Amino acid sequence: MLFVSLPVADLERSKAFFAKLGFSFNPNFTDETAACMLVGEQASVMLLSHRKFAELSKLPMADPATHTLALYCFGVSSREEVDAVAQAALAAGGVEADGLEDYGFMCSRSFFDLDGHGWQVMWMDPAATRQGPEEFATPMRDADAPA
Repeated sequence: MLFVSLPVADLERSKAFFAKLGFSFNPNFTDETAACMLVGEQASVMLLSHRKFAELSKLPMADPATHTLALYCFGVSSREEVDAVAQAALAAGGVEADGLEDYGFMCSRSFFDLDGHGWQVMWMDPAATRQGPEEFATPMRDADAPA
C-alpha cells in the first residue's frame, strides 16, 4: 500500500477540485483535517490541512508556489481521458503546466492544482507497459541512416 501526504490550504476546496477530476474519498480516513483520496487499488493521496501536515512532518512545510515538493502522476485508461481529466482540472481552477506530450505509446498533460502542486495525467499503451517502450520506438529506416 502507498499513502502520499499532501498539504492543502483549504481541505474542502481541494476535495471538491479532485472530485471534479473523478477521484473519490475513503470516508473511514476522512475528517475535518484530512481526506483519503483513492488513486488506485493500493494507493491513496492524503490531502491534509496545513495544521495536520505540520503535526506529521518533522521538517518545515515548503510552499508549492515557489518550491517543487514532488511531482504527482496518475494513469488513466485512454488518450481521450488524458484530455478529459486535464480539461476538468483547468475548468475547476487548475493551471496548465505542460500541454500534450505524445510519444506514440504514451501521452500526458500536466497541471497545477489549487495549491500549486504539480500533477501529470498520463496514458500508456498496455503492451508498452508489459514489453517496455523500446518495443514501440520507431526503427530507423536505411534511408534515414547517416551516410
